[in-house]
Amino acid sequence: MAAGPGGAALGRAALAAPLVLLYYGFSIGITFYNKWLMKSFPFPLLVTLLHLLLIFALAALGRALARCRSGRPRAALSWADCLRRAAPAALSTSLDIGLSNWSFLYVTVSLYTMTKSSAILFILLFSLLFKLEEMRVTLLLVVLLIAGGLFMFTYKSTQFNTQGFVLVLCASFLGGIRWTLTQILMQKAELGLQNPIDIMFHLQPLMFLGLLPLFAVFEGLPLSISEKLFRFHEAGMLFSLVGKLFLGGILAFGLGFSEFLLVSRTSSLTLSIAGIFKEICILFLATHLLGDRLSLLNWLGFAVCLLGISLHVVLKAMNSKGDKALEPHKGASSDPDLQLLLRHPERGEEEEEVVETPQQH
Repeated sequence: MAAGPGGAALGRAALAAPLVLLYYGFSIGITFYNKWLMKSFPFPLLVTLLHLLLIFALAALGRALARCRSGRPRAALSWADCLRRAAPAALSTSLDIGLSNWSFLYVTVSLYTMTKSSAILFILLFSLLFKLEEMRVTLLLVVLLIAGGLFMFTYKSTQFNTQGFVLVLCASFLGGIRWTLTQILMQKAELGLQNPIDIMFHLQPLMFLGLLPLFAVFEGLPLSISEKLFRFHEAGMLFSLVGKLFLGGILAFGLGFSEFLLVSRTSSLTLSIAGIFKEICILFLATHLLGDRLSLLNWLGFAVCLLGISLHVVLKAMNSKGDKALEPHKGASSDPDLQLLLRHPERGEEEEEVVETPQQH
């Protein structure tokens, strides 16, 4: 006997709950991990490079397992094709992640979270420039709410740091370019990069090469004379550091994997809504665990910003058809690291899903 609409809805909710919790664990975990690690190992660009290598290794392992299971080869691009088609997306992605991690040397988790939410402004801007989005009055309202909320949150903030704020804002700007280019890249069916494992595998080497010069200029010399890595006094200290770095790579890969699970088993709308509540959880934890100080005006600014993001999600939900995922050119969720087009290549077109932003590394 077929279940009614109410039973189906309860079934979807029961399935989504553990997946949302898994996504929360990785996403919130990597935010606090980055802030924690920067206190003891202030080399964010090196950390990012090592995480890129680990993610590449895990993506290669995932592709190998999928190939053994299905018996079919995975998408493989030549270096020439990668440089010609994927280099811009890879460079903007590596700089977005690198600057985001760099900002944790200067800003609080709450200021980082709030400023990163502004990435939707740049995503919408570049969507308009690339004609992936049409200008509407409601879109203008969303932009004004988010920008106004960001201004209220940072106005006379007692823990405001200009250098860190500029780094996060630049990362948000690059995030807008990143997700627009990634979205266009993943829509090119002839490349065969619709699966996130495949695109992570191809982008990580280019991201590593793109970030390496920045690392050499800003961290090469300080790292070479630092006791944190090359001049350590105890082997235990080095092993502890390696373990911390390995943990971050696992969290970064797990974040992308949990996003894929969530959107493929539920919908991109679920991921968008989960992203909004995730930011609330991060600010709550930051004030209670890390001692971040927020005034009433800061909280009001955060509420206004979330109102703008929520309005955008609701408008996209109203424009979507049935239970299908939102069209890839029409949306941006609250998490600037979740805007990926996710589709399992072995499934039929009726099971195709879209993720609207994605990996905050």
